[in-house]
Amino acid sequence: MVNGPLNGIRILDLTHVWAGPLATRIFSDLGAQVVKIERSLGRGMKVASVEPLAGWIGGTPGEEPWNNNAAFVKLARNAQSVSLDLKRTEGRDLFLKLVALADVVIENFSARAMPSMELGYDVLSEHNPSLIYITMPGYGTYGPYKDWVAFGPTVEPMTGLSQMLGYSLQEPRNTAMALMDPIAATTATTALLTALREREETGCGAYVEMSLHEAGIVFNGPWIIEHQLGGKLQPYGNAHPTMSPHGVYPCLTRGLGDDADWVAIACQEDKDWQSLLTLIGADFDPQWDLANRQLHAADIDEMISKWTVHLDKDIVAEQLQNVGIAAGPVASAPDMLAEPHAENRDFFVPLERQNTRVPGNPIHMKGLSSGQWTPCPPLGAHSQSILQDWLGYTTQQTQNLVDTGIIAECPPD
Repeated sequence: MVNGPLNGIRILDLTHVWAGPLATRIFSDLGAQVVKIERSLGRGMKVASVEPLAGWIGGTPGEEPWNNNAAFVKLARNAQSVSLDLKRTEGRDLFLKLVALADVVIENFSARAMPSMELGYDVLSEHNPSLIYITMPGYGTYGPYKDWVAFGPTVEPMTGLSQMLGYSLQEPRNTAMALMDPIAATTATTALLTALREREETGCGAYVEMSLHEAGIVFNGPWIIEHQLGGKLQPYGNAHPTMSPHGVYPCLTRGLGDDADWVAIACQEDKDWQSLLTLIGADFDPQWDLANRQLHAADIDEMISKWTVHLDKDIVAEQLQNVGIAAGPVASAPDMLAEPHAENRDFFVPLERQNTRVPGNPIHMKGLSSGQWTPCPPLGAHSQSILQDWLGYTTQQTQNLVDTGIIAECPPD
C-alpha cells in the first residue's frame, strides 16, 4: 500500500481512456486504494492485430498483449484489477456489494451508460449513503448534448480553444492531443478532495457531475472576456500580442532524419530586443518599440533563424539566457527523458517492464514516495483477492466465480 494523505480511501474505478484513468492514478499516487473494475476484454484485443496508440510497453505485444498496452499501463500503476461482468446479474450484485464498502465510485462513460445498467447514483447511494460518486461524461448528464459520446479532439473545438490556435483565421488548428482529458482529470482530483472534506463535516456522500466540455472552457485564456468587451480575436501562431520577437526557431539538427531541433525565444521588453541585437550583431534599429517590431516580424524572424540554424539549441538558449532573454530548447520525448533537471529530481520512474520510464507525480510532500509504487497489474490479477479481503469470500467461492465467468483473471478463450 502506498503511503499518502488518501490512505484508507477505497475507490472503485470504472474509468477508461485518459481523463478518468489519469485522475485515479493521481488518487493512487496519494495513497488511495484504487480497484479497477474491468471487462475481461477491457484493455483491448486478445491477439495483437493492431498496435495501440502509444505502442506496447517494452516495445512488443508479448504473450499477453492485453497487459502490454503502453497507454493503459502508464495510467494504472498502484491500482488493483478486478475483471467483473457487470451485465450479468451475479456480476452486478457483486459490484453492489463492493459499492457498499467503497468510499468512491468514478466513471467517465457517456451519460446514459451507468443508468442503462441500473447502476446510476440513485441505485448506488441506496447501497451506500456515504458514497462519493464522480461521473465525467463529455457534456454532462443533462442538456441537449448529454447523449453525445465525446473524445478529447472533438470536444476541444467546442470549448473555443481552436479559435486561438493556428496561424490565421483561415487555418484554425487543434492541439491533436486530447487536451480536454488531462484538464478534466486534474479538475476531478479537486472535486474528490472537496467531496471528501465535505463528507468529513456532514457524514453524507456526494454526487459529483462534471464534463470534459466545461472543464476545457474554464481553462481558456482571457479571450472569452475580451470578446464580450468588443475585442478582436485572432490566432497568433507562435507570435504573441504583447511580445516581439516571440516564436520557435530552427537550430542545428542533432539526430538523424529531417526533423529539426528548435529553440523558443521571447522578448518581453525593449531591453530584451536591444540585448538580442547586440548578441546576434544584427542590423536592425535597437529603438524599435513593440509596434515596429511586430510590423517587421517576418524580417526579424528570418534574421533570428539565420543565427540559430547553425547552433545547438541548448547553446542558443544558454547564450540568450545569459543576457536576460527568456529562451529554452524545445524538448523532444528523448530530450525530456534525459533532461538533467528531471534526472536530478527522479521525476521519471522506471517502474514498468524493461525499465520503461513513466512520468511520476508532480506533487512533492512529506510521506509521498515513488519507492512504494507498484506496476500496472495484469488484467484481473485481484479478482479473487479483493472479494476475499472486502467481502470475506473463501477461496472456493471466488474460484467458483472464476469458473462460471462472473469474474476473470485473463481474457476468455
